[in-house]
Formats: sequence, C-alpha cells, structure tokens
Amino acid sequence: MLKLSILVVGGGGREHALVWKIRQSNLVGQIYCAPGNPGVSGMAECVKIPQNDIPALLNFARDKEVDLTVVGPEDPLVNGIVDEFEAQGLNIFGPSQKAAEIEGSKVFTKYLMDKYKIPTADCVVFDDYDEAKVYVDETSYPTVIKADGLAAGKGTLICQNEEEAHAALDKIMVAKAFGAAGAKVIVEEFMVGEEASVIAVTDGENIAYFPAAQDHKAIFDNDEGPNTGGMGAYAPAPLMTKDLLQRVHEEIMQPTVKAMTLEGRPYRGFLYAGLMLTVAGPKVVEFNCRLGDPEAQVLLPLLETDLVDVMFRIGKGKSVKSDFKLLEKWAMCVVIASGGYPGSSEKGKPIYGLDKNLGDDIVLFHAGTSRGESDEIVTSGGRVLGVTALADDYYGAKEKAYWAVGKITFDGAYYRKDIGAKALRYLRR
Repeated sequence: MLKLSILVVGGGGREHALVWKIRQSNLVGQIYCAPGNPGVSGMAECVKIPQNDIPALLNFARDKEVDLTVVGPEDPLVNGIVDEFEAQGLNIFGPSQKAAEIEGSKVFTKYLMDKYKIPTADCVVFDDYDEAKVYVDETSYPTVIKADGLAAGKGTLICQNEEEAHAALDKIMVAKAFGAAGAKVIVEEFMVGEEASVIAVTDGENIAYFPAAQDHKAIFDNDEGPNTGGMGAYAPAPLMTKDLLQRVHEEIMQPTVKAMTLEGRPYRGFLYAGLMLTVAGPKVVEFNCRLGDPEAQVLLPLLETDLVDVMFRIGKGKSVKSDFKLLEKWAMCVVIASGGYPGSSEKGKPIYGLDKNLGDDIVLFHAGTSRGESDEIVTSGGRVLGVTALADDYYGAKEKAYWAVGKITFDGAYYRKDIGAKALRYLRR
C-alpha cells in the first residue's frame, strides 16, 4: 500500500507534538513541516516556508503531491488556508475561514453563543475608546477586558479596579499592543470557578473527545502575574467527571457545532473549548479553532486512535466515529521559558541537556528553538521547550516531568513549580 505524505504547518511545540504523533501512524511515509524546528528535524523534513505564507505552502503541497496538510496554528486558519487548499483540490485538515472565526473574532463568538443560548459570561462590546472608558467607570470589579481578534493567548486582561481597566483599554485600543485585534474590545463579567480545556475533533456532526486538560496560563506559581501562551498542562483533569463532560457535550460542544452549520459555517477540525466550571455549571471562556498549546503535548501522547486516519477522512469530507481510544495513563507537560517572557525574551542561549537519554516515557517538544552559528541548539522564543512525561498515575507523571526538567538548562531558564497542583484537591477526596 502506498504511504501518505503529510505536511504539517507551523513550527512550535504543538506542531512538534503533531509530527511526533503522525510519525507513529502506519499510514504515513514522508512528513514535511513548514517551517518546523530543530526538534522536528529528526522526524520530518523541515521546509523553510513561513506558516502564514499560504501561496508558498500551496505551491509546495501541489509540487510534492502532499496527501494531507495539517494546520497547527490559528493564524493561517483564520486567514483562509483551508479554503485556498480546497479550491485547488488539495486535502487539508482544519476549519474553513468562516468557521475559524470562532477564534478569530471574540465578538462573533459572543454573538453566536447569545443567539443559540450557549452558556458564557455576560458582556458588552465596544469599538469606541471613550465609550468603553465611560462603561468601565461604572461597572463592577473585577472585570475582564478582551481584544476581539488574535493575540497569541495574551489579549485577555483581568482588571481589579478602574485604574487597571483604563490601562487595559489604553494597551489594547490606543497603544495597539495586539495590532488590529484591538479594534474592538469585550468588557466581560468576571466568572468565578476553575478553568478546564475540553478539546475535540469533529466532522461537522460527530464529536470525538480527548481527555479534559488543565492549562496554566499565568507566568508565575499560584496563577500570579500576566498571562502567557501557556506554562504547562496535564491530563486527564480529574475535575472533569464523566457526568460533567456529558453536560459539556450537551450544553456547549454539540450546540456549537450545530450552530455553526446553521450559520452556514460548517465546522470540521479541532475544536477547543476553554471553560469555566462555575456553580451554575460549565460556561465558555473562549473557543479556539485548533489544538491547544501546551495541551497538545499532553493529549496526543494519550491517544491510541490513529489520528492520521481521522484527519484524512475529515479532510475528505467523510464522517468519523464519535469516540477515541485512549491510554489509561496520565501526562504532564512543564514548559521551560526564556528570561523576560512573556515580555521581550532573551534569544540565542545555548541549551544543555538535550542529548541526555531521559527514557521512553519522556518527550521533549521544541517550541522556541533554532540552530546557532556552531549548529548547536539555542533559544529563539519565549516558550522554549515542553517537557512531557507519561505515567500510570498523576504522581508518577509529575515526578518524571520535573525530574526531566532538572536535566535541561540554559541561561535565564524559568519554569513554574506547580504544574498540575490543582488536581490534588480532587485526587485526595
């Protein structure tokens, strides 16, 4: 049987995890990754095409007769890469541009949830800075202010008082810290509860779920400091019981997939629901149109189902089963970040320990690495590495992950010491 050739678009930790998982499929021969990273290079042929250069990616996929393209990041999805590929008859996995607006515009998503009665926080939308300032002078605190568009996971600001709210509006709407994403803002009710990530694959009707995960967005321990793209994750999250996941399916995920079809935006691909588990039940914090990062680094290792078969069928417009076969294990990922992150981070620092044999249950996913002048691997971004460990229980996964983190270092390396700690209150019951 002829083996499939696969192109993975992106160059971060999520894409490394995707390549790692795709490589395990018996269906696959050649794997390309554009642009990839040094960690990916041992598993796939890295192609020097930026992830947002859709014409170049299209030409490459056509020239190499790629059988399936898998898109990792949100930017190319929101910019219409799926539509461009499908117009040329190329098989690609991910939501269309209109469907990807579920992440590309928080205003659209709020409209969708309001129209179809999908539980979320109450909010008000502003495109006028002065009107927004008047509103935050009168609202109750704490409150949440969000940039409408894509902001790399950093466009949500929790404000404790008027002064912080004014600073958030200045940052988003005046200083344009997130560019065009800040043309509109959402001022949103602050929800009380615990967050969880529920990520699924859907063909537009059937929905198959990964285990629930918990991400850790704040830079410092105890969820203090500014938000990042994610400092670590673990799965399965014990706060998401079977009954609660069924409620998420019935009240949030299934209605959302149906709503997108009714809106003329049929949704096919990864669907990520960031949830707040409140006393009134689960509510949507945000939707993403792709795998989470670093959630991908703990969810993909727990998946036994052949993901390539699932993605290939959905790309071809076919239906898939509404369940995944999963390993009965735990996974934990601890992100090692550069000094200065999530602000301006240091680059070009040699990374030591990557050549150590850490065992079969530990995987290093490269997120912000590149080759230095002497071909050594150096830091090139804020989040540098995701250290993922698998074990039969939570305690084993945590012990292995932090043991492995201790074997790797670079100048200015930083990581949170409390990844997964939230699980303990449920495990001790």
